[in-house]
Amino acid sequence: MDNAGINQVVSILKKEIRKWKVPIVGVIANESRDPYLILISTVLSLRTKDKTTHEASRRLFALATTPREMVKLTEKQIETAIYPVGFYKTKARSILHLSHDLIQRFHSRVPDRMESLLTLKGVGRKTANLVLTLGYDQFGICVDIHVHRISNRLGYIKTKSPDESEFALRQCLPRRHWKIYNDLLVTFGQNLCKPVSPYCSLCKLSSLCERHGVLSSR
Repeated sequence: MDNAGINQVVSILKKEIRKWKVPIVGVIANESRDPYLILISTVLSLRTKDKTTHEASRRLFALATTPREMVKLTEKQIETAIYPVGFYKTKARSILHLSHDLIQRFHSRVPDRMESLLTLKGVGRKTANLVLTLGYDQFGICVDIHVHRISNRLGYIKTKSPDESEFALRQCLPRRHWKIYNDLLVTFGQNLCKPVSPYCSLCKLSSLCERHGVLSSR
C-alpha cells in the first residue's frame, strides 16, 4: 500500500468510526484537553476496558484534578476510586509517584516534550504521544497493538513491534494524518478489524487491504 492508499483508508475510516465509540482517552481529551488528566487516564487505561477506565477516571477526578491535589490523597483512597481497573494497586502507586515527580521536577506541569515525558516512571512512547497529541495538539503518532497490527495487515508497513511501527510510520505516513491515526485505527481494531478472524466481509477497506497475517476471517 502506498500513500494514495492510506489516504483512502483514512478518508473511509473517518466516516466509518462514527458508528462506534471512540477510545476513552480520546473522549476525556475532548472533554478537558488537560495534559495531566490525559496522562492519568492513559495510565488507568492500560489493560483495562474503556467503560471501566471511564468510570474510574471520573471517580478519581472528582477527588483530584492536579498533581498537588492528587498527592494529598492516600494510596488507599486512590485504589478505592480506581477499582476495578487492572493492576489498580500498582496504578495507584504509579499515580502518586508521577504526581510527586511532576511537582518536584516540572513545577506541577506535565512536560510538552517527548524526551522529558519519557523520564517519568511508567511513561512509554505510546503514553507520551497521547499526551503530546491530545493534551498539547502537537504532531505525534501513538502506536498501540491495534495501530501496529492494522498498519501491517494493510501492507502499509512491515514491522515487528509497536515502537518499530511508530518510527516506520513517522517516515511514511503523511503528517496531516498523524494526530488522528491512532483514534481511527484503535476504534476500527476494537470493533471490526479484530486480532483473530476479523470481519473482512463487512469491511469497507477490503479492496485496499493486503490482509497480511490474516489466516481466517468472517
